[in-house]
Amino acid sequence: MKKFTQLAVPYIVWSVLMLLLPMLIVFFYSITDSGNGITIFSLTFKHYIKFFTDKDFLIVLWRSLKIAFKTTVACILLGYPIAYFIAGNSDKVRNTLVLVITIPTWINMLVRTYAWIGILTEGGLVSMVLHALGFKDTELLYTETAVLIGMVYNFLPFMILQINTSLCKMDRSLLEASNDLGADNVQTFMRITFPLSLPGVVSGISLVFLPAVSSFFIPKLLGGGQYFLIGNVIENQFITVGEWNFGSAISVIMAVLMMLSMYLVRYIEARNSQVAD
Repeated sequence: MKKFTQLAVPYIVWSVLMLLLPMLIVFFYSITDSGNGITIFSLTFKHYIKFFTDKDFLIVLWRSLKIAFKTTVACILLGYPIAYFIAGNSDKVRNTLVLVITIPTWINMLVRTYAWIGILTEGGLVSMVLHALGFKDTELLYTETAVLIGMVYNFLPFMILQINTSLCKMDRSLLEASNDLGADNVQTFMRITFPLSLPGVVSGISLVFLPAVSSFFIPKLLGGGQYFLIGNVIENQFITVGEWNFGSAISVIMAVLMMLSMYLVRYIEARNSQVAD
């Protein structure tokens, strides 16, 4: 036991230096005034008060939560049928399809998002298809739709892989028993397949919603700086405005919201597991 404890020491030190210490520094900046040193500072909560009393920041927060919710719902609606199709194939075909899904993630997300600028721009592939279908003067780039498309494209594989894992772990004998008892395909799916796949759906929600709500370069590139989300506000406070204290306060608020979201997701997942048992 002592040997395993010693082996864990480097990991604990790394976690403290790389995870805990930066969070403590951000929290320290969020409760101090700008211009105060580390040795002489005054505690204040004015940065938090400023955020929750400024209508513009609350609008941006609401917009971020809304676009993250839309992204998550779209990923579920698109990802579940794809994951269901993948799980229904043989092991060899399934592994090939999973590889096809994961190959785009090997490319840097920033590069993939840049590619969508050319696809969505006027005269691009999507514009040409829409014009061929009779839709004229359709502007997609630098709109909320473009941001939503970029987020769904980047985060969809995480949803597919999580749901596919749950479906593959499912006991197939339950499906056979359901058919033997006279249930049709729809009843089997609603009463057996979908409830047993909920842990994957819940895990996929956490992997999509949390990064989507704090994303900053997707709306910056596809929104053209005209569609601001909370991640863009934080970036702007640190890099452009130089208000590290206020930016740190927003970062702490988002960290708390994310931890609450993760707790809620895990609570729902644990509750579903207890019901299944």
